[in-house]
Amino acid sequence: MKKLILLTALFIGVASVNAQTEELTQTKEELKTQKAEKQAEADAAQAEADALQAQIDTLPGWKFGAFGTIGASFSSFNNWYGQGTPNNSSGNITITANPYAKLDREKDFWYTTANINLSWVKFDDKDDPTDDDSFREANDVFNVTSLYGYKLSKTLAVSTLGEYRTTLISNFNDPGYLDVGVGITWTPIENLIVVVHPLNYNFVFADNDAIFESSLGAKVVANYNRAFGSLKYNTNLSAFMSYKDSNLSNWTWINSLSYTVWKGIGLGFELGLRDNKQEAVNYALGNYETLPVQLPENEPNFDNVDNDLQVYTTFGLSYSF
Repeated sequence: MKKLILLTALFIGVASVNAQTEELTQTKEELKTQKAEKQAEADAAQAEADALQAQIDTLPGWKFGAFGTIGASFSSFNNWYGQGTPNNSSGNITITANPYAKLDREKDFWYTTANINLSWVKFDDKDDPTDDDSFREANDVFNVTSLYGYKLSKTLAVSTLGEYRTTLISNFNDPGYLDVGVGITWTPIENLIVVVHPLNYNFVFADNDAIFESSLGAKVVANYNRAFGSLKYNTNLSAFMSYKDSNLSNWTWINSLSYTVWKGIGLGFELGLRDNKQEAVNYALGNYETLPVQLPENEPNFDNVDNDLQVYTTFGLSYSF
């Protein structure tokens, strides 16, 4: 009799557990179904919002925004004998910003953009009392461009452009470059702007007038941006060709790539390239002047200095608004 009662209780317990499991499974599936329905509604609402934003973007008037990257890393080692400097602290901080303001009307347009790239690095050997433990500048780039055009047709406009380039953290306006010119602007496809100004004067501001020189020349600027879903790409090429001397010519090409993960925040990468013979000679001359023995035949000039390509890269968190 006791065995019968025990078996009956066990059977009832197992049946109860199975019923509860089936109920939980059913509840879980119902919740998943409800979630899928709500997600579909949210996706549809987002698609409608994106369509409305696209219509807003086509309306005339000023449009403002910015994108860029922020990156930082810090580390400290104590008695880490597996490396050459067992006691050290290091770090780097990087900030890039690309703000813009755009006005596009039926007869004319006015575009203003800027590129700022600043970074600081440090490496402190704790065992060396003479080692500097402070941050020092690494990247220092500041460019601002303003383009105004009067439309002759849908894709062609007469235009004037002003562009200023220098550094912000150190040696502000030494050198500094100011381009002012007139010519035409061509917009053959959406998001592509090509500026060709055969009449452009490149003002150069610097303490060393023997190397840095202003001159008349041609200015070419090309800017293209494209979005592929959450992936955004922007490229800008700015070149000056001097009519006086090719050594006075220069160009800068900046490429930005970002992937948005959540509400304008994501991952970003920026690559900057520059060619400037005047800066290369000025840098070589600065190193030459610190030598204990300065031989006249070794003094840097435009003929004996290699104009190596200037490169910077930045990777970190990206933002846009």
